[in-house]
Amino acid sequence: MDGIGPLIVILLLAVFAIVVLVRTIRIVPQQTALIIERLGRYSRTLEGGIHFLVPFVDIVRANIDLREQVVSFPPQPVITSDNLVVSIDTVIYYQVIDSKSAVYEIANFIAGIEQLTVTTLRNVIGSLDLEQTLTSRDQINGQLRGVLDDATGKWGIRVNRVELKAIDPPASVQESMEKQMKAERDRRAAILNAEGIKASQILTAEGEKQSQILRAEGSAQARILEAQGQARAIQQVFDAIHRGKPTQKLLAYQYLQVLPQIARGDSNKMWIVPSELTDALRGIGGALGQNPQGPLDGGDDEWVDPGDDLGNAFEETTLEDPKEALARARGQAAQSSREAESHATPTSRVQPPITRGADAVPPRKAPPAPEAPPAAPASPETPPPPPPAPDQP
Repeated sequence: MDGIGPLIVILLLAVFAIVVLVRTIRIVPQQTALIIERLGRYSRTLEGGIHFLVPFVDIVRANIDLREQVVSFPPQPVITSDNLVVSIDTVIYYQVIDSKSAVYEIANFIAGIEQLTVTTLRNVIGSLDLEQTLTSRDQINGQLRGVLDDATGKWGIRVNRVELKAIDPPASVQESMEKQMKAERDRRAAILNAEGIKASQILTAEGEKQSQILRAEGSAQARILEAQGQARAIQQVFDAIHRGKPTQKLLAYQYLQVLPQIARGDSNKMWIVPSELTDALRGIGGALGQNPQGPLDGGDDEWVDPGDDLGNAFEETTLEDPKEALARARGQAAQSSREAESHATPTSRVQPPITRGADAVPPRKAPPAPEAPPAAPASPETPPPPPPAPDQP
């Protein structure tokens, strides 16, 4: 028993020494502040590092975190100027800049910031309608931050940023807004579709117009060239015939060659007998010796050999260079393509007239067709009357 008593005393002294040491030495982390009170009054603020206190005299009142803090407040009902109730969630970013004021100026600065945010938010939103509330977040954030920073300055709090996390209008209003936006999108889609159809129809019409004009010009030029070629061919044949001075015998032979073509065809119900047929047959008969008086008019004429003096009927003809025609056609095609691309925009434009080429000739009007000589119907059962026989000597 005598040895246990001193041992207990030693243990008690050791425990007391440890407690005194712990209360004496304080290690404060970085960005942390300790509020020290001595005998119930504020003594000093300890910042990061090691510090020594008077045990049982200096007491740590509060441990303040000096880093920036983020606090989110629950949704708050707010009435807009057009009498609509919306729920708004807010987020506050704050930082303690004066630990003593944060501890001694207000009992709970978090609750103070929350209530101040609610009242300020209702004051700001009350002067805005729903559309302005949804589109003026930056303005609302700036006003809230200014009011909160001024009010919390004496608390040793600095409000760095205020954000509206969510603005939720009533369900009925939100449904109406969705219908309105859907109708607006449908209207824009219908307008764009109509403009696209309009542009497509304009381009199609312009393309058809260009193609019809080009085909008409090509057809007109082709007909003109064909008519010129036929005229030159007829003129050259006519000149050759007149230079050769054909006799009646040759003409009668040509009539006999053309005669089978007149009655050709199974559906022919009527055919024309030329008035010169009898003369042609009489001339053939005379050529065979049945007419001693000789051929008809012009029997004394002889065939004249034109020789090599025949002129070229195409000497005075000037045809367009194929390269120039191709280049002009390509230029017109490129101009048509540019005009078609310019009409791809929805805006209406006036199509410039298409210039005709310098060598384009307007189509000529066809001369009236000559009246056909009267034709006598010929029955397939009754053969035509034979030509009269030449006079016998």
